[in-house]
Amino acid sequence: MCSHYQAIKERERFLRLFGIDPPDPDGKADMWPGYTGVMLRRPRAADAGDAAVPPLEAVRGLFGLLPHWAKDAKLARNTFNARSETAHEKPSFRDAWRRAQHCIIPAEAIYEPDWRTGKAVATRIACADGEPMGIAGLWSWWRSPSGEDLYSYTMLTINADDHALMRNMHKPEDEKRMVVILPRAAYGDWLDASAAQTREFLQPYPADKLVAST
Repeated sequence: MCSHYQAIKERERFLRLFGIDPPDPDGKADMWPGYTGVMLRRPRAADAGDAAVPPLEAVRGLFGLLPHWAKDAKLARNTFNARSETAHEKPSFRDAWRRAQHCIIPAEAIYEPDWRTGKAVATRIACADGEPMGIAGLWSWWRSPSGEDLYSYTMLTINADDHALMRNMHKPEDEKRMVVILPRAAYGDWLDASAAQTREFLQPYPADKLVAST
């Protein structure tokens, strides 16, 4: 599971990878559940045929998905990751899954605890080529009791018991999990995919394309 990631703070890197400016250049670099970060998605009017509507938008949102029935934003502290095997049926995620509310979470790196020494060692995991990563997620829209409209997002995770790198993370007795890092060529297809196509994209990112450091 991933509760900590590093956001992309350099405008040029963000623009080069996604073709749009980040909406929050002064936001936090280290992201934790409940913090406001950035996600990318298709604009709601993207299918209207209006040339003025961009194909992609970067939106500020809470790291931790808030379904429409959430009583307050504190739920985001528990919904920052969605198990891909059960997201379609879990109350927190099933509406976003059914509606194929796919998003991409831009990140420089993720952080996981390496337990091979017998204690947790915070480990930074990034793309071996030095480029940022795009993590597959689901987004939602929520109206607070005070009438404030908020977007939120969660990272989809898959089993990593057999992954050469990620199997070393977390406690030995715990199931190994990893977020879904999308190949760059699949960004557009992921955002356009239907709910029935979602699982086609939930594949482990090759270990030899990742690098870990402490």
